Amino acid sequence: MKFAYKFSNLFGAVYRQGNLSFSKDGNSVISPIGNRISVFDLKNNKSETLPVSTTKNITCVGLSPDGNLAILVDEDGAALLVSLITRAVLHHFHFHKPVSSIRFSPDGRKFIVTKENVALMYHAPGKQREFNAFVLDKSYYGPYDETTCIDWTDDSKCFVVGSKDMSTWVFGAERWANLIYYSLGGHKDVIVGCFFEKDSLDLYTVSQDGTLCIWESDTELDGLVLTRGRRRDRHRSQREEGEEEEEEGEEKAEGEEGEHRGEVIRGKAAAPKEKEGTRNVRYKQMSKHFFNKEGDFNNLTAATFHKETHILVTGFASGIFHLHELPEFNLIHSLSISDQRIASIALNSSGDWIGFGCSGMGQLLVWEWQSESYVFKQQGHFNNMASLAYSPDGQYIVTGGDDGKVWNTNSGLCFVTFTEHTSSVTNVTFTSSGFVIVSASLDGTVRAYDLHRYRNFRTFTSPRPVQFSSLAVDVSGELVSAGAQDSFEIFIWSMQSGRLLEILAGHEGPVSCLCFSPVQGILASGSWDRTVRLWDMMDSWQTKETLRLTSDGLSVSYRPDGQELAVATLDGEISFWNPQTATQTGAVAGRHDLEMGRKETDKITAKQSAKGKSFTSLCYSADGESILAGGQSKFVCIYNIKEQILMKKFEISCNLSFDAMEEFLDRRKMTEFGSLALVDEGAGDGDEVHLSLPGVKRGDMSSRHFKPEIRVSSLRFSPTGRSWAATTTEGLLVYSLDGSLVFDPYDLDLDVTPASIRKQLRLREWAAAIVLAFRLNESALIQEVLETVPHKEIPVLCGSLPDVYVEKLLGFIASSLEKSGHLQFYLTWAQSLLMLHGQKLKNRSGSILPTIQSLQKSIQRHFEDLSKLCDWNIYTIRYAVALSKQRGMKRRAEEEEEEEKEEEDLSEEMSEASLEDASTVL
Repeated sequence: MKFAYKFSNLFGAVYRQGNLSFSKDGNSVISPIGNRISVFDLKNNKSETLPVSTTKNITCVGLSPDGNLAILVDEDGAALLVSLITRAVLHHFHFHKPVSSIRFSPDGRKFIVTKENVALMYHAPGKQREFNAFVLDKSYYGPYDETTCIDWTDDSKCFVVGSKDMSTWVFGAERWANLIYYSLGGHKDVIVGCFFEKDSLDLYTVSQDGTLCIWESDTELDGLVLTRGRRRDRHRSQREEGEEEEEEGEEKAEGEEGEHRGEVIRGKAAAPKEKEGTRNVRYKQMSKHFFNKEGDFNNLTAATFHKETHILVTGFASGIFHLHELPEFNLIHSLSISDQRIASIALNSSGDWIGFGCSGMGQLLVWEWQSESYVFKQQGHFNNMASLAYSPDGQYIVTGGDDGKVWNTNSGLCFVTFTEHTSSVTNVTFTSSGFVIVSASLDGTVRAYDLHRYRNFRTFTSPRPVQFSSLAVDVSGELVSAGAQDSFEIFIWSMQSGRLLEILAGHEGPVSCLCFSPVQGILASGSWDRTVRLWDMMDSWQTKETLRLTSDGLSVSYRPDGQELAVATLDGEISFWNPQTATQTGAVAGRHDLEMGRKETDKITAKQSAKGKSFTSLCYSADGESILAGGQSKFVCIYNIKEQILMKKFEISCNLSFDAMEEFLDRRKMTEFGSLALVDEGAGDGDEVHLSLPGVKRGDMSSRHFKPEIRVSSLRFSPTGRSWAATTTEGLLVYSLDGSLVFDPYDLDLDVTPASIRKQLRLREWAAAIVLAFRLNESALIQEVLETVPHKEIPVLCGSLPDVYVEKLLGFIASSLEKSGHLQFYLTWAQSLLMLHGQKLKNRSGSILPTIQSLQKSIQRHFEDLSKLCDWNIYTIRYAVALSKQRGMKRRAEEEEEEEKEEEDLSEEMSEASLEDASTVL
């Protein structure tokens, strides 16, 4: 089995902190999640997490105007320059201090970074390769406190910076004679947003207390004048230039190590002196508006402005947002999207869609304000996820945390949330049909959900209230079992009737895990009493065997063929047992592979604390040759069972914002009073950090700064065998095999070349071409060969293929069918192969099962898509037919009315004529 698994996607979280951004076309939202960024495609309803990560949580993202580059900055000020086209890191840089905001100029030539009380202007990286992609151009000083926000004019001539000292500063990006810097006051709280009007120097500033100031400039953008030094050919002496710069408040500066720091512009509270012949730009406050009604004290937390439509969107700490039209300050509408603080707002390029990020709940919403409807609405798990399960066809993943969520593996989005449990969900699983989800919870109930109607149709309870910690459903989907952690009993229910069938007693400690055999009616239960018991479901629920362990049992897993049982114990060991003979067949000592890090509050070293760590989750691979193990560590290990050796270790996170990531504590954080982590910043005397209680995994929530501990709570292999998923502190991570990049020839020879394969195609030797293509094993070439084969030749070819290549061809068809549009063509291949080689494939069903499941998953997905499309077409045609009938009816009614009128006219005429005749007769 190949182990070239690579990180492919992050589910379970959609937004944590930082600023949201829309792509250039306005169809995608770019959202920071921890130390990664995800791109949510709103048109195609898909999500993708980029395979790049920073060392700490991302706080701000800057997007270039062409949408090709992004600058990601983390909590410490470490920056990555990332290409959004190739998804690769182009450059590393460190700003050495936390960065509050970053913004590219509209022409894409410069970008501004604000840190502390300074705004730094850098040359944006160009298309040619450079040794240093970030070159500092100018440094702008002016505010006394930290800077908070930036905005550029449309022509990139000037920019404005807002600050926590309640002032707003306008700076010239070039050396303008009449605008070097300008300071604006007028607010009584922190500036949240400052925005230029379209093609103008007019300004809008918004502060945290809900105040909007409108500023008018007496100069247009065309009225900005370059300094004489720039207009001349710069044939002045260095001395004169230095004098003039000093007059303007500009100076050259050297860095700490003598490096060139560019020009420094230092703003002062007073306006700069006017030069001869030039009149400085001046601002006038036109009006002041207040968002809060009298008596309301609702903090304004985020704001954005769309220049083309003049729409200002403001978000508040109570979860309310307002839309106003400027400069008249007309309220368009006001809505509440949640009861949590709105942390970030973004508008797309057309101004139709508004993106909201709420860090408290981990929500990401996209709202179309004109139709007043949601375009996108996702929310991650509020707390850590405890468990996960794949559906039998690998299409869906269900996760359990504070609630239960079901995720689509293709789109990466959650499509249903189950909130019926009143306490946290401890375990979830699918039944063999794939349409029923069963979940166990600490609230003392086990609930079954229907994926067709999205409802809770069964609730299983125990005679006495207990807390369920483990769950298993048998292969038929008829028996549901759950283990209690306080009464040491196992409860068995019937799915059909919902009745409690049996209570299995015998364990002397909490039941930590349950697992049904895939081929027999046997239930394996692991407990803290150092035993694994095998219960016979067919023979009056008796204990068939008792397996004695060396330590407390934490996790039990059956091999897919039911011939082996793996048990993880508290001493960090994985033991393998034969369930038929109840004998141990092997063991893996995995404690040293966990490599636990040292927490900031630990009094002992990581090496010592690792002695108490163990694997808490096990999962066999689809072919049963290897086992996946994870626990209280940032590593996930894959072991080969036969050889009992470690095959590969995956580091699931490199995010230092989590606790227990590093083996040694940072010496720079050690002071004479102990570790800085134990000193709570800003606390009074005697308010030191208390060490967290044993078993606390999320850190002390009452402290000002807390770090969650990195750990893996659950692992599952996909039934297709091409991916596996892990629920971690960071979210639900999915790792997949990347077949496109691996050169893995099967039976390579000198004459096996792309040229020789194409020669066979020209000679119409289809079978030889297919065999050669599989020997070279390049997917693009195999696809070319298969799609060149005439449709009528497929059954003949399938019959003449050697048995070795049948399985390989079936696997390739399964993966191609997922992406290709040639549905009938590939389905014909699959049907011919299964019809002609079905009996031989059945004999080795164990090894070929993942391929068949992958094929089933692809066919099922296409079936669902096509059936939806066909249903839609049927309804549309029916509607059109009904509409045409109605129109016909209307037309007939109109004609009848006209005929009636004509008849009335005729009768009137006849009556008139008869009257005339009568008169003549008289």
